[in-house]
Amino acid sequence: MVHALTGEYDCKIDAKGRLRLPAQLLKQLAVFQASDYIVNRGYDNHLMLYPKAVWGEKTKEINQLNLNIKSHRQTVRYFYRGASEVKVDGSERILLAKSLLDWAGIEREVVLFAYQQQVEIWDKQAYLKMLEEEPDSFGELSEQIWGQTPPSEEQ
Repeated sequence: MVHALTGEYDCKIDAKGRLRLPAQLLKQLAVFQASDYIVNRGYDNHLMLYPKAVWGEKTKEINQLNLNIKSHRQTVRYFYRGASEVKVDGSERILLAKSLLDWAGIEREVVLFAYQQQVEIWDKQAYLKMLEEEPDSFGELSEQIWGQTPPSEEQ
């Protein structure tokens, strides 16, 4: 059974780069039975948090790329660049590397966006800007991705 994470959480990073994980998210993450996670760069200017077991599955995919092909090598490098293991401490916090925080433009306020088996970590202002750039119609976007809508009853 695949456990899917869900939710958006407003959080703060302290001066030392520590992020306290919300209790509701920790409860969801408990199904992975881990206190070890991997943080790396996301596809956009955000960070990704993966339970260690999920990271293992992700790396199986990326490790199938052919390193003799330049675009594949670049993709592998990008994926692994900055990846670091983090542990949840006794105060339910993780310590994020300064280099990753700088890369993502994260200062103090963040949004954690949990879906599937991963959590995106966004600077709050960047997250709000990304939301402003969403298409006006989710229905139209869904149609483009999943195919034509069924014929209407009016026909």
